[in-house]
Amino acid sequence: MKEVESTTELHPLRPFLPQGCRLLMLGSFPPARKRWAMEFFYPNFINDMWRIFGICFFDDKHHFVDEEHRTFLREEIEGLLIKKGIGLFDTATVVRRLKNTASDKDLEVVEPTDLTALLQKIPDCRAVCTTGQKATDLFCAHFGITQPQVGQYVEFSFEGRTMRHYRMPSSSRAYPMKVESKAEAYRHMFNEVLKP
Repeated sequence: MKEVESTTELHPLRPFLPQGCRLLMLGSFPPARKRWAMEFFYPNFINDMWRIFGICFFDDKHHFVDEEHRTFLREEIEGLLIKKGIGLFDTATVVRRLKNTASDKDLEVVEPTDLTALLQKIPDCRAVCTTGQKATDLFCAHFGITQPQVGQYVEFSFEGRTMRHYRMPSSSRAYPMKVESKAEAYRHMFNEVLKP
């Protein structure tokens, strides 16, 4: 394995790919560890991904939130992801932070994720969703596909599989949309992709 410069960051988590994974959700890269509320994806307590999941699957944005300890209920989150067949990773494996922020615009991608290898590990997967602009840029560039509008999808072919690439609203509070509105977009995608 090649040596990583001290100014770069290697992705701190392994891909979460449950057996029978049908949907792969891709962000850009985790925030700096000081912003983590748990050891898992979307760990920043002010990121709304797990509130979006709470609304979509339980009609309760606090379902996965431990307000008292300012963290999320990781075991419950993982249980739902395994049950529904939802995988998680990011589109960058090595980055350099240009400023001391969690913002995508301040991330320089040193090494993008090998998305082909990632999809090869999940043969049942028929849909990928990107959860931000940088993730969308990297995914579309890798596969040479057109970017969908936010909340929409485009179809693409991958090794004989017809797949959908959904572009979802960012779960960051910096993205100008109410969490309930974001959840509606995600709910629509989940209903299309995860139907029996």
